[in-house]
Amino acid sequence: MSLEDETIDMEEADYSVSETSTRPPSGTTTPLLKSYTYATPLPTDLEKDQECILGVDEAGRGPVLGPMVYGICYCPLSKQDELADLGFADSKTLKENERDNLLNVIMSRPDLIGWSVRVLSPMDISNSMLRKDKYNLNALAHDTTIQLIRETIASGVNLKEVYVDTVGPPETYQKKLEGLFPSVAKIVVAKKADSKYPIVSAASICAKVTRDDVLRHWVFAEKELNSTISREFGSGYPGDPKTKSWLKASMDPIFGYPNIVRFSWATCKTSLDESGKTVHWPDDDASHSQPRITALFGQSSTGSADLAQQRKQYSTFASNAAPRPRPQFLQDMALKSVVDF
Repeated sequence: MSLEDETIDMEEADYSVSETSTRPPSGTTTPLLKSYTYATPLPTDLEKDQECILGVDEAGRGPVLGPMVYGICYCPLSKQDELADLGFADSKTLKENERDNLLNVIMSRPDLIGWSVRVLSPMDISNSMLRKDKYNLNALAHDTTIQLIRETIASGVNLKEVYVDTVGPPETYQKKLEGLFPSVAKIVVAKKADSKYPIVSAASICAKVTRDDVLRHWVFAEKELNSTISREFGSGYPGDPKTKSWLKASMDPIFGYPNIVRFSWATCKTSLDESGKTVHWPDDDASHSQPRITALFGQSSTGSADLAQQRKQYSTFASNAAPRPRPQFLQDMALKSVVDF
């Protein structure tokens, strides 16, 4: 993956659609072009200003396919032992049907548990990581966690303890969260928090089941692919032979990959460099190049008279009523500007 160096265990995944499976409410039935948040109502038995505990975890950080999903789960601090008795564990140690069953347990206790997920689309992930100003996957993960906590507090939940499965060094991440949320009495950021704290394990279940559901029912923005493309994704991790085969078979040599793929991952770049076609776009007619817009600003090294001349030149160019000829390439291909969609 781009900008990240970490070892991630691959997990076998079955993304075939079962007619008997019940979809979680956090999934989507439309193409995932933009990230979205799903949140449940507050627990029905939650009293005003009652102190709560919250856990945060993610699913799908490493795969080259599909979304990354951050989940939070919270309950009254006085009820955390009751939540622990429900049998939560790190989602990565559970089989798919076990995860599904535990989400059903969570959903069956709207009196005790509230939860939400932030589903980050592959397109948003890649666009973020390819920004000119450095913004890597760790920063995206931190900002998503902060957003979910802020939204929970804004909904009226009185958070007193927060537990987070770390991204990056836990000490610096914890200090960052403590500075942002001074009203939270206790914030713990730890490695493998999903196996240490039941509230984080519950958040892990929400995130993982949501991601699996989105992938299993993926709606391609490229409509013709929904009935023709293979869904034998494998685990989605770059090192998985099944995923590698799917990427190779699904790449268009000119247009690249469908929107399910995180195109910022190094795996995609390598494949495109090796198998993609190079497209050359003819330059515009050099004789119609306009003066530099910087001529309108700043100081001229040759004096104010020269600066005035540059500004006059630009003004003359900008006010020229003669239409600019279309590039020859567009004329040859009979391409027109699209005004209606």
